[in-house]
Amino acid sequence: MASADAPRTSRLARSAITGVAAARIGAAHLGHRLRAPSPQAQAEHEAAVGRILFGALGQLRGTALKVSQVLSMHPTLLPEGVRHELARAQHQALPLNRALVGRVFRQAFGQEPEALFTHFEPTAFAAASLGQVHRAQLPGHGLVAVKVQYPGIAATIASDMQLVRTALRALARTDLPLPADSVVDSVMDEIEATLLREVDYLQEAEQLQWFATHAAMPGMAMAQPIASHTRAQVLTQQYLPGLHLDAWLATKPAQALRNQAGQHLWDWFMHCIFGLGRVHADPHPGNFLFAADGSVGVLDFGCTRSLSEGFRVQVAQAWSALLRPATDPLRDALVLQAYQAMGLGRPELSLATYTSELAPALAGMQAWQIEPFTQPVFDFSTKQPPPITPPEHQRVLGQHLAQVPGEMPAFERMWMGLMHLLSLLGARVHTHAPRIQGKAPERNSP
Repeated sequence: MASADAPRTSRLARSAITGVAAARIGAAHLGHRLRAPSPQAQAEHEAAVGRILFGALGQLRGTALKVSQVLSMHPTLLPEGVRHELARAQHQALPLNRALVGRVFRQAFGQEPEALFTHFEPTAFAAASLGQVHRAQLPGHGLVAVKVQYPGIAATIASDMQLVRTALRALARTDLPLPADSVVDSVMDEIEATLLREVDYLQEAEQLQWFATHAAMPGMAMAQPIASHTRAQVLTQQYLPGLHLDAWLATKPAQALRNQAGQHLWDWFMHCIFGLGRVHADPHPGNFLFAADGSVGVLDFGCTRSLSEGFRVQVAQAWSALLRPATDPLRDALVLQAYQAMGLGRPELSLATYTSELAPALAGMQAWQIEPFTQPVFDFSTKQPPPITPPEHQRVLGQHLAQVPGEMPAFERMWMGLMHLLSLLGARVHTHAPRIQGKAPERNSP
């Protein structure tokens, strides 16, 4: 298997890559305008722009590929064709060669990994978001997992984010439907803050310890960090047994076991969201391990997010209102009130405008978000992917959404990831409405 070198850190080289991408996006836009308009032409144009953007981010590597992954998961920021191309970043990480692994350890500990562990496997057994994971043996702890950060990652964050913003501004000069600049800026600011947290493995160790202490629940396992062998670029933690989801499903677990695993995940995430106010914000399948008894282990706490009480209250209020019958005259008023309270809807947006313009543009995504709460037991094998926002609706969102609250990108990413995970499990889960301060949203009768 090929291995990766360190990412390019020269600002000039990285700027040149982005400049070429911006020029190619402009050329693609001119070419598109010369074609007869049609849905197929629009889809091909979005895909072409997505390939240009992905190609640039792929050359930059470093945090740029991580940004590509995050943007691909944001349901309303970019057109579907662009997001589809960026999603390829999920599969692009190459393993570090042995020399680079040694360099990271020498910088962090002044020693090679073989001097720190009784045994260290030089070949990584798993990929992390900005690094890779090795098995090792440590006296007093037995088998441990050692996450090694790709070298040079932290140094590229600020420049990468500026380069991605430049590329998105090039998109804004085309006729592709994009939200207002303030919405894009708020999402990019949140992504940058998240990345800065993710590259500090000492902070991840603190998060891991916090969740292991406060979020422990029956059926959910979290490893303890090992402080003596953890630094900002190396994280050592207890090794969690279990299989990744695809391997676990290949063992053909009974429906009861899949239901049990799904129930553990649902209960844990609901508790973290509405009880603790702190969530694991990167729930893709690679971050979970499934045991033969249906218990679940949680990995990679580099991407977590605190949710303010105000944000949680407004989400619960919005979902509560959306669970009312469509004929309820208070439904739209309560949703609008919640959106404006969290800063999502413009303060001057009237109820009449919300009902006639914004509500239809949001209806598909709103229904998708609250669907699990509409039935006492929800069968996630029937859960469809999030709906595609058509260009005309995306333009309406850009007109009426004031900004994206700081917690919203991580929350949406978390919710989409949880829905995808439970769908892959095909679990039938007893759902319950979110509770804030003892008050639960109403639900329609099944």
